Amino acid sequence: MAGAGKAKDEQAVRRRRSPDEARAQALVSARKLLIAGGPNGLTLQAVAQDIGVTHGTLIHHFGSAAELQSALMGAMVRDLATALETAVAHVRSDARAPRTVVDIVFTAFDEGGAGHLAAWIALSNRYEHLEPVREAVVDLVAALSEKVLTSGDDPPRHIPSALLLITLCAFGDAVIGGPLRGMLGRDRDAVRRLAANLLPALIE
Repeated sequence: MAGAGKAKDEQAVRRRRSPDEARAQALVSARKLLIAGGPNGLTLQAVAQDIGVTHGTLIHHFGSAAELQSALMGAMVRDLATALETAVAHVRSDARAPRTVVDIVFTAFDEGGAGHLAAWIALSNRYEHLEPVREAVVDLVAALSEKVLTSGDDPPRHIPSALLLITLCAFGDAVIGGPLRGMLGRDRDAVRRLAANLLPALIE
């Protein structure tokens, strides 16, 4: 009886996932594998093993490894766009907007995996996946311009260049910052602090 009860409990835990749940769980796993091991670590077999399903099940949900990769790129790009939209909201309501923007962008590229994503897109020459980010970037430039206008000054024309610099700093720090910081004896937040100190001077 006890054995039967245990089997029922295990069956309940292993309840059949809906297709949407299965895809979402696979994408969470794929993101984790990409951040931990780069594109080479992102295989259907690795994802299947991580979430406890068969290779065939993933094929059923995604069709192929390439389609899983495209779905992951799409999900991560949407997350990056959402992070930038959050930055826009902070710019319009937060007196510490420049530092907030830097924190949001650096966190998106580091913990959020956007740095690995951008490197992957660049190396695979699949830049069309970045298109959803375009509108969020334009909105962020506009919000920073509005922030400067409220101070009575004309918005500097180099706000887009300032954001380009911050984004490149965040990207580089996420992809290769760890080893470089180690060589130079810098702590984990060194580049983030540098960007946070530079941005106000660049947009004011």
